[in-house]
Amino acid sequence: MKGWIAAAALAMTGAVVASPATPPPAQLMLTGQPVQGGTLLGTAPKGTAELRFDGQPVPVDADGRFLIAFDRDAQPQARLTGRLADGTLLDRTLTVAPRDWRIERVNAPLRPTKSTETFLALRKPELEQIAAARTMATDAQGWRQRFIWPRIGRISGLFGSQRIYQGQPGAYHGGVDIAGAPGEPVVAPADGVVILAADHPFTLEGNLLMIDHGHGLNSAFLHLSRIDVIQGQHVIQGQRIGAIGATGRATGPHLHWGMKWNDARIDPLLLAGPMPAN
Repeated sequence: MKGWIAAAALAMTGAVVASPATPPPAQLMLTGQPVQGGTLLGTAPKGTAELRFDGQPVPVDADGRFLIAFDRDAQPQARLTGRLADGTLLDRTLTVAPRDWRIERVNAPLRPTKSTETFLALRKPELEQIAAARTMATDAQGWRQRFIWPRIGRISGLFGSQRIYQGQPGAYHGGVDIAGAPGEPVVAPADGVVILAADHPFTLEGNLLMIDHGHGLNSAFLHLSRIDVIQGQHVIQGQRIGAIGATGRATGPHLHWGMKWNDARIDPLLLAGPMPAN
């Protein structure tokens, strides 16, 4: 009764009575900046029934958290779309910043790769194992963490660097190389599940270890002298997983750390940040 009297008094004096505020529209929240070779953590509104990134399904956890990433050669724009259980549509266009890749122009022709029948016979099952490993879905939650470097040392090779041979581009470098001595330990950059622990050196990668961090994000560690974990094992951030080596096609001992989100090759440096001082 008192509330009604107060409202009536306001009306008689000409005061404006505020109506209940309209709730803001549901939005997709993102942390970070869209950039070639980078990742973004996101939060979807409560009740999100579907989420897609450039048409590709994106898993969303119960708390709304999700992950998307951009290939080294990602186009200038990407689109994130979704749908709530009540039919509300979500739509967000992202402008992807380009990167200034280290390009070396060589005044010599690109020499074709000589693949013998023996090499191809060895390589085919290796590629099949790598592809099969990347299709494995695990309960890993490392994608939520701030990544650390698997080895502290001098960066000897940058992600995305490429040589151009008389105008013809060669393959770009798909990871980060870290110089080190044989036997120096390598640790897990984030929590995960081992999806491949090669039982023999591969022709190119040498002793290859792959760890799934969840939501399509995985790490590959090449040229190891030793692998200290087994397939299916859960590992935690900072746990020793192997040691630096020069197995496979390597000119010297170092760690090659490559990362992919689904089919997109991404830059580990953007996840781990600047290399700490020794």
